[in-house]
Amino acid sequence: MDQIEQLGAMAQQLGCAYSFHEPMSRHTTFRIGGPADLFVSAGSRECLSQMARRANELEVPYLVIGNGSNMLVSDAGIRGMVIALTGEFNEITLPQPQQVRCGAGAPLSALCTFALEHSLSGAEFLWGIPGTAGGAAFMNAGAYGGEMKDVLFSCEHMTHEGEFGVLTGAELELSYRHSAYSYNQSAILFLNLQLCAGDQEEIRAKMNDLIGRRRSKQPLEMPSAGSVFKRPPDHFAGTLIEQCGLKGQSVGGAAVSSKHAGFIVNQGDATCEDVLRLISVIQSTVFKQTGVELECEIRKIGQ
Repeated sequence: MDQIEQLGAMAQQLGCAYSFHEPMSRHTTFRIGGPADLFVSAGSRECLSQMARRANELEVPYLVIGNGSNMLVSDAGIRGMVIALTGEFNEITLPQPQQVRCGAGAPLSALCTFALEHSLSGAEFLWGIPGTAGGAAFMNAGAYGGEMKDVLFSCEHMTHEGEFGVLTGAELELSYRHSAYSYNQSAILFLNLQLCAGDQEEIRAKMNDLIGRRRSKQPLEMPSAGSVFKRPPDHFAGTLIEQCGLKGQSVGGAAVSSKHAGFIVNQGDATCEDVLRLISVIQSTVFKQTGVELECEIRKIGQ
């Protein structure tokens, strides 16, 4: 029995759903990606920690993911184990008035709906972002004048070694599309948010306004990984790309969205290689015509 098979056997003992050679295209919003050697759904801290520790003992690399909304997975897939957060990591509670504890695997739509139901304001800017709470904290997601750093005061995490810990306040190192988790290899498990009391109908109206603006300007109906590039100083990436005549440009099955040039969409049969080649075309063209270097916001995962 090799290391991957041993990890699969352990997942079975712990009662975790698992599969071998799982296509990652099923687990990313881009709908792109080759197979992971082992894919495990961890619904509890015990399962997650034990799987992580055993992987380390066996020297098998592993990756913890949410819904794969900001990822581009290699066509060759991921060697090692991928762990998806489920179960308790999808739960959202209100431990204190105006303080929300949200599992990292919970969709941002669920977090926003929870806040609305409890007449809590501050998270409306997240409405319509197709990611999870953990992903939003990881990259300090922001839109329409709001950022995670405005409401996030601590994160509970698991280190790569399988130990649990917490980062609070300045320890989170929140800045534009960055957090301490961008480099420390720990997996965010829970977020603690400070919201404020608001009028439910005003919150609902703001959410409706934002989703309307997103639907009119962003290709939410097509597979993508969201905004491809970080905002360069004094510019908007999408505007630069459009000015360079790249709107609608395609490589294989990947195309610059005709609705928003800051998005690359999967037209149905795109590969990771298609997307990478298109990113290269965009970066080189924009730099040649404007002198601005575009930095990728999405994470490339796998071989």
